Amino acid sequence: MDRRQEIIAAATKSFTLFGYKATTMDQVAKIANVGKGTIYTFFSNKEELFQEIAMTLIREMRIQTSEVITDEANFMDNAHAALMKLLEFREEHLLFAKLIEEEKELRTPIVRQVLIDIESAIIVYIAAYIQKAIDRDEIYPCDTELVSYLLFKGYLAFVVDWSELHDEILPEGRILNLFKDTIFKGLIKA
Repeated sequence: MDRRQEIIAAATKSFTLFGYKATTMDQVAKIANVGKGTIYTFFSNKEELFQEIAMTLIREMRIQTSEVITDEANFMDNAHAALMKLLEFREEHLLFAKLIEEEKELRTPIVRQVLIDIESAIIVYIAAYIQKAIDRDEIYPCDTELVSYLLFKGYLAFVVDWSELHDEILPEGRILNLFKDTIFKGLIKA
């Protein structure tokens, strides 16, 4: 692994453990086992390093989500699988969880912006997938950005938020059936 990647890995570890606000370049240098000056040869400040890590998160999400989309599946099954994978990534990736926690508790502006950037990238990714389905004549033409937002936020509400407000986790099949009977039903051509 090269020095730049070692620094990114160390910073990811520090941001995951301590959050953005509490992470210092000294901590990152110590974890990476490099001098602090070495960090500044690659990144001008903590914010730039944090942005690089956020872009890495986005790339990882895209890769993992792309892996669940297959040519054999229909639009609805692929959309469902992709949305579930995105939310699984969001919940299981410790850095993502720490950023969400920090934004809720401390309202750190850069953390808020990074979370907005990640969500925007997710919406753009889903919109591109919807546009492909429109181009293949699988679904009716629609406002891809708004439908992407609706699907993402709807899935987020039922997969993540529901269990916080209720004493149960909704089964995946129940979520799929809800979307199948409502949103997907209005999109998919018969």
